[in-house]
Amino acid sequence: MATLATARLAPSRRPFNLAALIGRAYATWRQRRQLAALDAHARRDIGLTEGEALREALRPAWSLGAW
Repeated sequence: MATLATARLAPSRRPFNLAALIGRAYATWRQRRQLAALDAHARRDIGLTEGEALREALRPAWSLGAW
């Protein structure tokens, strides 16, 4: 949780938080594993092709940004 002092700082000026980074990477890994496990009907519901879902699922957990 950001304090009032760190909330006002630009992202590059905030203190490095290793635990938060690890938590985000783990959550991303879990979400990508769930995405890989979706069947064709579920992928269609969210508007992804099999290739798009697999490409996202195969990205490394530490790759947190957009494509």
